[in-house]
Amino acid sequence: QSVGPSSAAGRGSQRTARGSQGLNENHARELLELHTVGVDAGYSQDDVTELARILTGWTVAGIGPRGGPPDPSWSAELDFAFASFLHEPGDKRVMGVRYEESGEDEGIRVIRDLCRRPEAAAFVAGKLVRHFVADDPPAPAVARVAGVFQETGGDLREVARALVHLDEAWDPEHRKLRTPQDWLVAAVRGLGGQAVGPTLPPLLAQLRHPLWAPPGPNGFGDTVREWADPGSLMNRAELARTLAGRVMPAQRGGRRVAPDLLASLVELPPGDPLPGLLADDSIDVDERVALVLAGPAFQWR
Repeated sequence: QSVGPSSAAGRGSQRTARGSQGLNENHARELLELHTVGVDAGYSQDDVTELARILTGWTVAGIGPRGGPPDPSWSAELDFAFASFLHEPGDKRVMGVRYEESGEDEGIRVIRDLCRRPEAAAFVAGKLVRHFVADDPPAPAVARVAGVFQETGGDLREVARALVHLDEAWDPEHRKLRTPQDWLVAAVRGLGGQAVGPTLPPLLAQLRHPLWAPPGPNGFGDTVREWADPGSLMNRAELARTLAGRVMPAQRGGRRVAPDLLASLVELPPGDPLPGLLADDSIDVDERVALVLAGPAFQWR
């Protein structure tokens, strides 16, 4: 819905006194801050505004244009579309680079240029290492992944390969807490589930991790700080008992989940009391399964 002030739609809006339409900088700011160079890359408010001007006309087809004359580029199918009547004319400048007026191609060029910058390589590498290796990403690991990103022109296959080959990725000193979604998927798989039904989204909401509904444009956090508070862990413990109570009765008379087999899916530290508890027949088997799912070891990837 972002409209260039000097575009055909913008001029028409001014003539009809429809002041609600105008330039929207939100996506431009998020493109710089969250998806390419990062907030510390040194861009200015002018860069945000100029990028927003470049992105005018980048819209969604199939929802109906808001203002302006019919455009031949518009499609009835829900898809990306470039609506030229919304696009701000004229040259623009973003982070020192001048972009001559070229319609949709301006946006393609600026995104490619942003992704080629070393700040983008470092920012994306930092996010990946933080997600897959450690909450506090080791600087040497980030540098290696960033180097591959730049050397390959952002080839994500090679970037993923570099992540797998990081020594830090296999160092037991580095580990990641499972997010609620990670934990719930691991629990369902450990209990022998092959698919999930409509009950999954409410369960994720109960764990404060609603499906595809993060609280902000930067998505859900995936560090210990976000998910290891007492309330969150108590929710997992209660849900572990619920899952065990539902699955185990359904499997009586068929294949049952063995608590010790379930425990073999996680790495237990020496002296962990869990194996002893799982061997105690005086504890109901449902409760022993719940102990595995709610136990400390199962909370980690």
